[in-house]
Amino acid sequence: MVSLQNGVDNVEQIRAAANIDALPAAVYVAASVPAPGHVKHVARGDLIIGPECERTKKLAGLFVRAAVPCRISENIEGELWTKLTWNCALNAVSALSQANYGQIADSIDARKLVETVVDEVLAVARAAHIVLPGLEDPQVAMAGAMKITTQMAGALSSTAQDINRGKPTEIDSLNGYISRRGAELGVPTPVNHALFTLVKLLEGR
Repeated sequence: MVSLQNGVDNVEQIRAAANIDALPAAVYVAASVPAPGHVKHVARGDLIIGPECERTKKLAGLFVRAAVPCRISENIEGELWTKLTWNCALNAVSALSQANYGQIADSIDARKLVETVVDEVLAVARAAHIVLPGLEDPQVAMAGAMKITTQMAGALSSTAQDINRGKPTEIDSLNGYISRRGAELGVPTPVNHALFTLVKLLEGR
């Protein structure tokens, strides 16, 4: 089994719930469901798995033969946290404001909010001794988030799409995870906690 969900602790949850030794994957594909039965592919479509072993090499080969680009990383934990950084930075902001990524990028105040979220995520990662590939510098991390808003300017986040369809969101595994992990490590994460709380309240409606 391969976990294709957002978040960084899904493999541990799967193992605890079903005793299945799943493999983690960072998934980079942007899509939306504009109408029932219709899926619109917006950007990318590749996977990162790891660490390198016989299982991951065999799995990567299966994906590549199916025309799904798949890279093996020796720092899969860092790759998962990199994806978590982007999700925490943009998903809740888009969901709560019902703004697409381009609108977030065009707002000075929204960019300041995203920057604060990114700073908190990086602080928790440092306290947890997670090495994020190429994202040690907060400015580089922020630039990465803004790149996503440019590539997918017209898209709503998956969290916003879930809210609009009346579905539960992944917020517990995104900003909610950062809030909980920050509390465990003694790292303040007030903005991530606020975004998590507001999305949960919106879910409850």
